[in-house]
Amino acid sequence: MAGFSGLSILRQIGLMVGLAASVAIGFAVVLWSQQPDYRVLFSNLSFADANQVIEQLRLYNTPYKFDAEGRAILVPQDRVHEARLKLAAEGFTADKNVGFELLDQEQALGTSQFMENARYRRGLEGELARTISSLVAVRSARVHLAIPKSTVFIRDERKPSASVFIELFAGRRLAPDQVAAIASLVASSVPQMDQRDVTVVDQKGRLLNTREVDEDVVLAAKQLEYTQKVEETLLNRVNSILQPVVGLGNYRAEVSADIDFTAIEQTSELYNPDLPSLRSEQTVDEKRAGQPVPGGVPGALSNQPPGPSSVPEQAGGVEGGAGTAAVSGSSRKQEVRNYELDRSISYTRHQMGRIRRLTVAVVVDDLPASGQAQRQPWTQNELDRLRILVQDAVGYSPARGDSVNVVNSPFAAQELPAEPEDTPIWMQDWLWDLVKQLLAALFVLLLVFGVLRPILKNLATGGGRDANAGLGSAGTVTAELEGLEGSELPDDRVTFGSGAGGGDMLPTPNESFEYQINTIRSMVAEDPARVAQAVKQWVREDE
Repeated sequence: MAGFSGLSILRQIGLMVGLAASVAIGFAVVLWSQQPDYRVLFSNLSFADANQVIEQLRLYNTPYKFDAEGRAILVPQDRVHEARLKLAAEGFTADKNVGFELLDQEQALGTSQFMENARYRRGLEGELARTISSLVAVRSARVHLAIPKSTVFIRDERKPSASVFIELFAGRRLAPDQVAAIASLVASSVPQMDQRDVTVVDQKGRLLNTREVDEDVVLAAKQLEYTQKVEETLLNRVNSILQPVVGLGNYRAEVSADIDFTAIEQTSELYNPDLPSLRSEQTVDEKRAGQPVPGGVPGALSNQPPGPSSVPEQAGGVEGGAGTAAVSGSSRKQEVRNYELDRSISYTRHQMGRIRRLTVAVVVDDLPASGQAQRQPWTQNELDRLRILVQDAVGYSPARGDSVNVVNSPFAAQELPAEPEDTPIWMQDWLWDLVKQLLAALFVLLLVFGVLRPILKNLATGGGRDANAGLGSAGTVTAELEGLEGSELPDDRVTFGSGAGGGDMLPTPNESFEYQINTIRSMVAEDPARVAQAVKQWVREDE
């Protein structure tokens, strides 16, 4: 206190402010080291839901932080699961979709059919939204169903439709097949709903399932997928046959398949003229005989009724003028034969996805020599044997122009990846807590021994030095030194002043360096005992 009272007002105020700031910084560092790590309890909450959660956390005396930008609530890491269980017991959940539990609620006696249908539709929408939200890339989802009322008096009924709104996580996106799966899921949950009547939209307003689908593009994608499956199947066969012989990691194999997706339908009709056969035959034999022609002198004798008709084998004339003419007749014979030739009709439909050509490339590493560090190449006979094995594995066909090549080439040296270890110690949470506490303790020690202790020590010794110092005074000698010899001076009362004559003065800091050195030398020569006692006093003060 004597040293502090000897300072000026400004230095006293500055010293007090510095001490207060040092103590405050020390307490802040200690509190920071003891502060736990916070983890997200719920995120993307509405302000109403966030207020409800905060009220419950206050009842549980659970510390929390609220992030207004992300609408997230953070709690200490060791109390996250406990807080979630307590909130779940109170009926709070981050999922606000309402499902078929609406149907479990008691309904009034006068509930109309419209309200029952609305509840059912709302429950179905909530269940579909929950199912879609369970996808990895989907944060939340909402489903809107438009189900028309069915009636027996309308012949052409309207089909139901649906709209799906999904919110994706940051940096995630849905593949076309995933979007089609969502549309198929919704369409399969509603009777008589077509997948084309389902619209899927994301949070950026993009239509994910376009109805205008290019059939050629879809067909090309399916063909590429089929080709990759064929190549993968053949590659697995090659690996299964080479791995026991060559060893894992000592070879590389690739298979390229040229697939023919052309659809061919062919109908052929062949005839064999050398093998005719009688299919049907029709024969017609027709004969006709005519009556004699009347002739002679007209009269009673010639107008006689015709007699029995007969067709003579030979027609002859009648002698005399009153005879009849010769008998006339005709004959016709017709035969119709239908022959059937040997005919064969064949209908051929070539299957799509036939392998047009295969190309297999295999490269093997050198063999390790027994008892040597170096490796030796494969012989040509061994490579031929491997090539035969690969050909049999993939179904080699020279007629298709397949190509199978097995080549020996030394592999480049590769460093084996390090085995995965457990979680490193520098990623453990307890280590970081310990580091925080050690840093806080080190900072407090530096603050105490580096700032506070020197200041207090300076205050304790500064006042005595200012009261007894004679530096710069004009020949002042303390009363205790009067009448005492230099060798008998007490150690705690030694100070520099003018000599006994009182004429010389100690050098001031404004004097030159040479002048200060000469003055001190003269003082040492005149009174060495006093100088020695002063040096001892300085050493004790520094200690």
